[in-house]
Amino acid sequence: MSDIDKYTAIRLASHLMASRQTVLPKRLAAPGPDAAELAQLFQAAAAAPDHDLINPWRFLIIPDDKRADLGELFAAALLDRDPSASSEQLEQAREKALRAPLLMLLIVDEAKGSIEIDMHERVLSAGCAVQNLMLLANAMGYGSGLTSGKALKAACFRAGLMLRDSEHVICCLSVGTVSSRKPFKPRPEIQQFTRIWGENA
Repeated sequence: MSDIDKYTAIRLASHLMASRQTVLPKRLAAPGPDAAELAQLFQAAAAAPDHDLINPWRFLIIPDDKRADLGELFAAALLDRDPSASSEQLEQAREKALRAPLLMLLIVDEAKGSIEIDMHERVLSAGCAVQNLMLLANAMGYGSGLTSGKALKAACFRAGLMLRDSEHVICCLSVGTVSSRKPFKPRPEIQQFTRIWGENA
């Protein structure tokens, strides 16, 4: 790669990273990534750092014909937390599974591979995989966002997904075409998140 090509590539990559914005699932509409694009997104995720190549994370894709089932798991988890939840609240919980054309759950296994690789490192690897995927989705012109919540830790939710005891749902990842955006929030200044060891804070 020539110096000019390298400079152009760096500028483009920097722009794509800086322009990535979280888009909530309710603001993501069809179309979503097609099969070829989805394969590219997963190839980007596979480039995440992975100590000892244990692949401690996976993406569970929720197809259209399983959205209602996932919605019932969200509703059941809400009832577990709050037996007095109203019909409206239960319906809102179900609707979480119906947004965005592409919906996935990020699952991390704390027992896969070497036990010397702790959970923090596994989650960090999963986070890098998600960021790679989201950055490439942004380059493709799609929006994406992460959501989480107490439901993901509920016993009934985990049982419905048939997870092993060592597996944990970290978050939901949604991808699709942006129907509307919130105003862009400024990034933190570099000095807000960097320090030189030995210098006064």
